[in-house]
Amino acid sequence: MEIRVFKFGGASINDATGVRNVLSILRMYPSTPVLAVISAMGKTTNALEQLLSYYIARDPVLMIEAFHKIYQYHMDIVRDLFPSRNHPVYTHLDNLFDQMKGHLKRGHLTPGLKLDYDFEYDQVVCYGELFSTAIVNHFLVASGIHSTLFDARDLVKTNSRYRDARVDWKLTQNNVRDNIENYFLTGSQKGKVAITQGFIASDGENNSTTLGREGSDYSAAIFAYSLKTRELTIWKDVPGILNADPKWFDKPKKLTRLSYQEAIELAYFGASVIHPKTIKPLENANIVLHVKSFLKPDAAGTTVENLQTWNVPSPIFIRKQNQVLLSISPKDFSFIMEENLSQIFRILAKHKVKVNVMQNSAISFSICVDGDQLMGSRCIKALQKSYSVRYNDNLELFTIRHYTLAAISRIVNKRKVLLEQKTRNTVHLVLK
Repeated sequence: MEIRVFKFGGASINDATGVRNVLSILRMYPSTPVLAVISAMGKTTNALEQLLSYYIARDPVLMIEAFHKIYQYHMDIVRDLFPSRNHPVYTHLDNLFDQMKGHLKRGHLTPGLKLDYDFEYDQVVCYGELFSTAIVNHFLVASGIHSTLFDARDLVKTNSRYRDARVDWKLTQNNVRDNIENYFLTGSQKGKVAITQGFIASDGENNSTTLGREGSDYSAAIFAYSLKTRELTIWKDVPGILNADPKWFDKPKKLTRLSYQEAIELAYFGASVIHPKTIKPLENANIVLHVKSFLKPDAAGTTVENLQTWNVPSPIFIRKQNQVLLSISPKDFSFIMEENLSQIFRILAKHKVKVNVMQNSAISFSICVDGDQLMGSRCIKALQKSYSVRYNDNLELFTIRHYTLAAISRIVNKRKVLLEQKTRNTVHLVLK
């Protein structure tokens, strides 16, 4: 039995039209069992993060206002898809919102309760995927599709590293086989669909965990690996993997084929099309990844597979905004040695600050990091206890794979270069 794994991102289901489009795509595969991994709708994760910030700050007025905006957004989609107020989807959504409200009330009204942000994040933000999958599953069933909803938290098991949980692969594979495989093996397989959530999982105490921001792609790879499928298809709002983001780069080119290694490099350096953790499980199991447009599902898209050689049609550009360049020096101006680097990285790891680029000289160590990671933490103060720290913020980091001089010139374009780093195939440019 060959099961297809599809992943639909938030942009593909940001309104009722998007949900109907998911149905249209699934109907293109009437004889194939499909596991559909679904993200939160539209910008729901951002909205839940805003709600969480008011919850942590114990601001009931703004928290309630944010809660009702999220509720209204989802109910508008439900009313469009299900005109009858008697449909069970209304009760399902109300129950989920009541569960989330109950968690918020307990934390907000318990005097003296210290709220751990990472833990609370996973308990609150997970509802985005629970809302979306409930709506999609009910709509498929109402449209005549044999669809069943599975809670990913019962399937994907992790440790308790909240907001960046590590997968227990053995337990997860057993859960997926026992539940998803058995579902498809029971009765007729024709046209069967299983729906589950991306991004979310649970730990040994059955607390919700998440796999890292934008982690639904990774979830899809986990399911594909566990089911030993031959292919995984990620449906996006672009025609495939492009050599640059069309939001800021004129006339980007589609990359028809990529190797696993190249895709890993692009994801690692910040290409937004694929989550960085996605590729490795696919490579290990030799699963072909297709990145296709949900707007043009018949188009070829991009294929990522095991390629020993491939032609690079053009340089590939990756842009990261809101970057901070830190220059870290020993206060006594002694050399930067292994002991210093070890201490610096321990501090960065403690504060969950990930380095995008690093470069050192005799007395200074420079790193480029995401501003939202750094400025929201106490990392700089921790570094300043032992080091002199200078930084520039509001910068941009450009990574160019398979660069040319013309490609570098196009990006720099008279801007100030604060850091440049070149290897054989890659150049990093931190620009002001």
